[in-house]
Amino acid sequence: MRKRSQVIQMAVEQCVGIMNKVYGNFTTVETWRPKPFSATKGRYLWTDAYGVCNFISLFYETGAMHFLEQADALIKDVHDSLGKTRDLSSRLGQATDEHPLLGGLRIGKEKPEGLRDGDGQYYHYLTKWAFALNCMSKARGDAHYNELAVELIKAIHPHFVFERDSARPTMVWKTSIDLTTPVVHSEGNLDPFDGYATYRIIQNNSEIPSVLEREINELKRIVDLKYTTYTSDDPLDLGETLWITHFFIEEIWAKSMASAAYKYLEQLWQHEYFDMPLGYRLAFREFGTTLGVQVNSCEGKNAKWQERNESLYKDWLPKLYDRDNDITPVMFCSSLLPGVLYRDYPRSPAIITTR
Repeated sequence: MRKRSQVIQMAVEQCVGIMNKVYGNFTTVETWRPKPFSATKGRYLWTDAYGVCNFISLFYETGAMHFLEQADALIKDVHDSLGKTRDLSSRLGQATDEHPLLGGLRIGKEKPEGLRDGDGQYYHYLTKWAFALNCMSKARGDAHYNELAVELIKAIHPHFVFERDSARPTMVWKTSIDLTTPVVHSEGNLDPFDGYATYRIIQNNSEIPSVLEREINELKRIVDLKYTTYTSDDPLDLGETLWITHFFIEEIWAKSMASAAYKYLEQLWQHEYFDMPLGYRLAFREFGTTLGVQVNSCEGKNAKWQERNESLYKDWLPKLYDRDNDITPVMFCSSLLPGVLYRDYPRSPAIITTR
């Protein structure tokens, strides 16, 4: 059996190769820029949030400062593209170069808004980006990134959460690019929990102790009424549930949802969902599963998934780039080397190398 250090080293080497392929080989701090995902798709917010986390995790595991520089360059590129209109002629809403997130961030869809699966703003992508900024704030020891996350949350929250003073606020899943119009009026299955956990993580790292108190309390009213009815048959949703809840696993709502997520994942496994031909499945959704079961032990319920994860990796690794060149390989890296996606991470890097 390989030692854990050997496993980590192999994962680091594999992730470096994949991140280089996705974003381009590192050159110098002055010249490196993340390459676009394709001729028609430059940046994509979900993928790049995981990309930032991956670069930061690689920094902690290797001590190589250039990984932080790459994370910084990716953050800037997202703010200068997805923080602008589709023609890149102006920033969104009231955003400025100094405060680039006051108008939110586009999804980065190839199709324009107004079309099915067109561009807009997704709540759960925005919270993922806020989490990535918080990770960068910790890695850099710089409050500015967390302040940007707070600004983003303050800007987008009123456009996704309604009836905010009621006993049970409501949420929408997607808005127009300018945040003025709900596009998908339904509430995301995880959105209240995602926002509640993310807001608390960011507030806990803020120099202003109650900076998001109102927003947290609004989502808590939804969480308290919704967590007992949680259900899902989506491997990504279930993995995300395990990831979200592991930050507060001692709390009743989180423990309840994690237990339910494991139950529904077990049903998927026993009903042979993961044995279906790969053409009927999506790799990045299953990498959400493999990530979630790693970080959330929930009273030891993840033990049997260690071997299952290896089986899923074996299935998907030869086809890592078959569907896309971005979301699938980037999420594979996040699953292979969760790093900053763990609640008790980061550790201090053992060696800090020069640029």
